Amino acid sequence: MVEAGARVAIGDMLDERGRETARAIAGTADAAIYQHLDVTREEDWTAAIAATAARFGGLDILVNNAGLFLGKGVEEASLDEWHRLCAVNLTGVFLGTKHALPALRERARQSPHGSAIVNLASVAGLVGSQLDPLYSMTKGGVTLFTKSTALEFARKGYRVRVNSIHPGLIQTDMGEQTFISRARNMGSNDVDAVREQAMARHPIGRLGVPDDIAKGIVFLASDDAGFMTGAGLVVDGGSTAQ
Repeated sequence: MVEAGARVAIGDMLDERGRETARAIAGTADAAIYQHLDVTREEDWTAAIAATAARFGGLDILVNNAGLFLGKGVEEASLDEWHRLCAVNLTGVFLGTKHALPALRERARQSPHGSAIVNLASVAGLVGSQLDPLYSMTKGGVTLFTKSTALEFARKGYRVRVNSIHPGLIQTDMGEQTFISRARNMGSNDVDAVREQAMARHPIGRLGVPDDIAKGIVFLASDDAGFMTGAGLVVDGGSTAQ
């Protein structure tokens, strides 16, 4: 997003890594800041949005990116684990949207295409997941929340577009967790074999990488997507086309 001309505020709970990332992105320019943010805490959202507006003069784009993967079936998951999953994957998206909305609405008045929210959902929010139905349940919620808020904000004339992006298997720490969980559920420790099986289910011939998703986010946040709201962009190497 910085390469596309944005100035970015990064929110996370891993403070040192967050600060390092902001420094690496910003370089010598005033292009990125880091703000501690636990997405399940209302006061953290209030502080993060205030800091962003103070530094950059407003807020044009919100990317709700935080997420957890549990990797357990319905019978294995505890109520505490379910509550934690919901807190991050659902409550975090609600709080981010709620508390960013006034700033987004204000900036939308000055932009030809308004402001934008991009929610990170998943292909598991479009089709069922035999590996993690609880994760699928939360991401299905994000998918419909995206459509519903897009309609609400349009009805109210806010000029805030809301779209979702639906990654397939991406080579990240969370992606690696899915391989480990799948191997465990198969009674195996052969994570490499599971990874190969996953790759075979992607017609494009490879797994995704973070840049594949980042480019989709940049598109949805940009004026190039100015006629899109309530839509879901699937970036999954063709896995859900089968």
